Amino acid sequence: MTYFVFFLGVCFMLGGLAVASNPSPYYGVVGLVLASVVGCGWLLSLGVSFVSLVLFMVYLGGILVVFVYSVSLAAEPFPEAWGDWRVLGYGVGLL
Repeated sequence: MTYFVFFLGVCFMLGGLAVASNPSPYYGVVGLVLASVVGCGWLLSLGVSFVSLVLFMVYLGGILVVFVYSVSLAAEPFPEAWGDWRVLGYGVGLL
């Protein structure tokens, strides 16, 4: 169980890093969804399943609203992906 909680913590940190290091909202929302799913899994491992479910529904609704708003403002024909050198530089700088 300890390894599972540690794994969830590492995935949560990677999700936050994915949001912070990517300037494109198309790929940044993947990090937000990953962080919310892992955070709710972390709460499930603590035994608070109702709070986890409510937070997941509220947070996922907020993510979708922010994602649609960001995409409508930043309509890019060629968004930057995680494989680009600039984006990898952001990730290394944040670590």
